[in-house]
This record gives sequence, structure tokens and C-alpha cells, in this order.
Amino acid sequence: MAKAGFTVPILAAVVLTAWWGTERITRTVYDPTRIHVTYWEKWTGFEFQGIEAVVNDFNKSQNRIHVDLLSISDVGNKTLLAVSGGVPPDVAGLWGPNVAQYADDAAIQPLEGYCNEFGVKASDYIPVYWDICNYNGHVYALPSTPASTALYYNRDLFQKAGLDPNKPPETLEELVAMGDRITKRRSDGRLDVAGFLPAEPGWWNWAWGCVFGGRLWDGKGKITANEPENVLGFQWVQDFAKRYGPEDVQVFQSGFGNYASPENAFLTSKVAMELHGVYMNYNIKMYRPGLNWAAAPFPYPKSRPDMKGWAIADEDVLVIPRGAKHPKEAFEFIRYVQSQKAMEKLCLLHRKNSPLSHISDDFWRRHEHPYIRLFDQLARSSKVILSPKMGIWPEYSEELNNAFEEIMLMRKTPQQALDYVTTRMQPKLDQYLERLRRRGEVK
Repeated sequence: MAKAGFTVPILAAVVLTAWWGTERITRTVYDPTRIHVTYWEKWTGFEFQGIEAVVNDFNKSQNRIHVDLLSISDVGNKTLLAVSGGVPPDVAGLWGPNVAQYADDAAIQPLEGYCNEFGVKASDYIPVYWDICNYNGHVYALPSTPASTALYYNRDLFQKAGLDPNKPPETLEELVAMGDRITKRRSDGRLDVAGFLPAEPGWWNWAWGCVFGGRLWDGKGKITANEPENVLGFQWVQDFAKRYGPEDVQVFQSGFGNYASPENAFLTSKVAMELHGVYMNYNIKMYRPGLNWAAAPFPYPKSRPDMKGWAIADEDVLVIPRGAKHPKEAFEFIRYVQSQKAMEKLCLLHRKNSPLSHISDDFWRRHEHPYIRLFDQLARSSKVILSPKMGIWPEYSEELNNAFEEIMLMRKTPQQALDYVTTRMQPKLDQYLERLRRRGEVK
């Protein structure tokens, strides 16, 4: 796993230097009577404060283990580097799509043995969140905080367009029709307000074909980006470019501010409807507390009533890297985070839904998201969409993002763009799987 030209001692020195830069900021008084578990987490700001509160609770709950929490930028790559250098943390906070890649790289340890020992089981979780943690018959991670998506819409813009703000669109066809009524242009013809844009915020560009029932691979060895359902989904995407003009859409979007800012397109009422996660409520309360909005299940294609109630799900996860010094103690901490009390505290502090199958009345009562039950309900849907579990997903998703851009700019038809992705990615998947076969990891 180490890069060519790097020796293990040099890798260790690089990792320790990066580690020390953060540790100097977050170091606590060292207690030699305890086993110290090092925990690297990607979060900053209020999210870091949330996990810090849970870590402090764990440290106070017993006198045998002390978790040393460090906020680490680019935690994914640094964790891989640390494993290669032989100096990994005991716990790392990664993202759900990392699980397959890190498992294939033998960078994280299977956890089912610890799960059996400590009584962690599938029925403790909403199925989709347990599924994200499993890969090739092994449990490689457990959740920290999850998310699911829904339609956020601006009630005031609905009213201005003569639409009933209590009746959001149920189908994609209704979404398009309502969006056209809301969309406004300036005197120079440029877009001023858009009802909906599939590229805003643009975090799930890969998923539009899945909404029409498409698959991105067959789960074995075949890339299926260009299958008919995916082409249909991306044709729906391109229809927005045809409707509003690719250049106009590009110029319009160039004026949007950052997601976590008062200039966010939804917060400034520049875009009336968006696909967004449960966490969007935090930004509304932080930057536009007076915004008149609501949330609903995202519309489904009229031709695919079986997709009613779909949502995209993901989660942050906790893993134990290969070579961790204290794996059992690390799991004891991870198991603590899975307890209802700790998990609900963390999810409340992160303003997210819970991954646990059983949720307390107190959680519902204290949660500040007015639609939190909707996001929980959508996560439990059988129509939940997940990113593919494949080690080359980072590269594949980037190719799909490129195809999405080509489609929105009208440079290629959806069929041409997805054919190109398929042609590009199939040899790479073949090569990747062959490498795993040689290592004896797949048949």
C-alpha cells in the first residue's frame, strides 16, 4: 500500500508530523493509568464539538480507557498513509463509500467478531445504515451519524407562482411543471429565479439514472452506466439545459454562494426546490432563519410509480484501521457510540436522523428539524438509493460527474456520455478485480 520510493520509517515520520500538528491543538492531560485509544475524525466546528461531547462522556463513564480525539483534515488519505507507515490510529471516522475501497486495500479490520462479543447486531439498525457498513460478507464499520435526502422547497416562491405551498410535486413531471411556473428571467433574458436545477447542489449527479430504476454496475464485474434506465434519467437532466439554455444555467449558477453560507442558492430564494439532506435545516436556521420552507419526499417518475418514496442514504462511519494498537478497546468505544443514549446525543448535536432502529420519544421531542420524522421514514424505505459498493467508486463517480457536465452543457447526448463512461470504466474495473483475484480476495 505504500507509495513507490517511500520506506516505512519515512512514511511513519510523515504521518507523525501531520499528527503532531493537530495534536498540539487538541492534546489533553495524559493519564498513564489508562489505555489510550487514538481517534481521528474529519469533523470541525459544531460537528467536532458534538463528537467531542460524546468522547468526553465515554471517558468519564469508566476509568480503564481514554479516547484521545483528534480533528484530522483529509482523514481518508491520511488514514491510508498511516496504515502504510505502521502508525495508524485506533479509530478513524470515514465516510460510507470508503468502506469498500479500504476493505479491498486491507486497510481496515473486519468487526463481526467484536460485534458478536459485544452484542451488536443488524436488528439494532435501520437496514440501509447497517448495509452501508457491510461488504463482501464482513462488517467493516459501524455508523456515527447518518443522512437521507428529500425535497426542500420554498413556500413563498410557490405562493408567488400561484401554487399551493401545501401541495408539493409528487412526480417529476409535476416538479418540472411547477418549476416552470416559478422560474423568472431578468429584463436581459438571463435567469433570475429557477424552480429546480438538477445541478444544484450537484452532490448526487450520479444518482439520476437510479431514480429511473437504473444500475451503475451489476454487483459483480460489469459497468452498466449506459443501460436504458440511466440514459432516460440523464435525458431528464438534459431537458433542463434545453429548457433554460446551457449557457444561461451556467451563468446563473456562477453567481451562487457556497453551500454553508448566507449566499446559498436555496437560502437566497434563487432556486425554489432542491434535493438535499437532513442537515440542510442547520444552514437554514444559521443563515436564513426566517425562510418559509417545507420538506417532502422527492418526486418520482410518473412512469416508475414503484420508485415512490425514494431517497439517497449515506452515513459517516467508524472503523478500526489495520495495525491499530488497541483494537478491542477501540471497539469498546465504538460500541459505546452505538448505544441509544450516546447515538441520539451525537445525532441531535449534528442535527441528523438516527441510524438506530429504535428511537426514543425524547429524541423526537428535542430534535430541532421540523421534518425529522420524514427523513427517518425515507431512510426506512425499500427504495433507498446507495452509491455502489466498489473500490473504484471514487474514480467512477468522477467520470459520472464529468458526464453530467457534458450532458448539461449539451456537448454530448446522454447516450454518448454514458457510453463513454462505460467504455472508460469497464477496463479499469476489470483490472481492479483481477488484482483482487490475484490477492485471493475475489473468485
